Amino acid sequence: MKVTFLGTGTSQGVPVIACPCAVCHSSDEMDKRLRSSVMIEVEGRNIVIDSGPDFRQQMLRANVLHLDAILFTHEHKDHIAGLDDVRAYNYVQKQPADVYAEERVQWAIKQEFSYVFAENKYPGVPEVNLHSIDNHTFCIKGVTIIPVRAMHFRLPLLGYRIGDFAYITDANHIAKQELEKLIGVKCLVLNALRKEKHISHFSLKEAIQIIDEIKPEQAYLTHISHQMGFHREVEAELPENIHFAYDGLVLEL
Repeated sequence: MKVTFLGTGTSQGVPVIACPCAVCHSSDEMDKRLRSSVMIEVEGRNIVIDSGPDFRQQMLRANVLHLDAILFTHEHKDHIAGLDDVRAYNYVQKQPADVYAEERVQWAIKQEFSYVFAENKYPGVPEVNLHSIDNHTFCIKGVTIIPVRAMHFRLPLLGYRIGDFAYITDANHIAKQELEKLIGVKCLVLNALRKEKHISHFSLKEAIQIIDEIKPEQAYLTHISHQMGFHREVEAELPENIHFAYDGLVLEL
């Protein structure tokens, strides 16, 4: 299995011209974070989790020539806004893109991209096949996916376990029975927005506590805001088996 971090940032930490924050103006490429997304290459399949506003840039940067499926964690704009750009894969692969999401998330997608699902479609619009999922194990072209329910304040979302790898973002609570689904993973990716407590995201301390409970061999933090501080400085403070992910990081599992 190969895991590529397409983006490790958040809309709460995207550099803007007016931002006086030192992290936003850092010359270290590890501090340059696009919106959170990851691609898993397993059994010859390319599965992307979330297609935020930076989706096109991320897929070009990673030279992704084939796409088998997109899994969505939840419906917030920074996780679905790039779906229009699957049209390039429609053109190359001569088939619709397979998208897996809960029905609530599908409703949001249909509202956001109404022209994709119109009865009389405009020529050239993206082609998408929506597949309904819930908190039960399912398969994508022979690859087993185990959803993991988490909460984003009051909004339910899904993380995903694929083999010995698990990815959860935007969470601030995971129930005990859902944590049990993560026992035995070798690599866990978990969100950590900043050091201070936040209403809807794990803080650094809270993420470390979850990781300590699961005890993966290695863990990587994602969905990191500029409020966290410089990558190299915070990375040096982390336990030996916990790392800051960064855009472009590739793991061979």
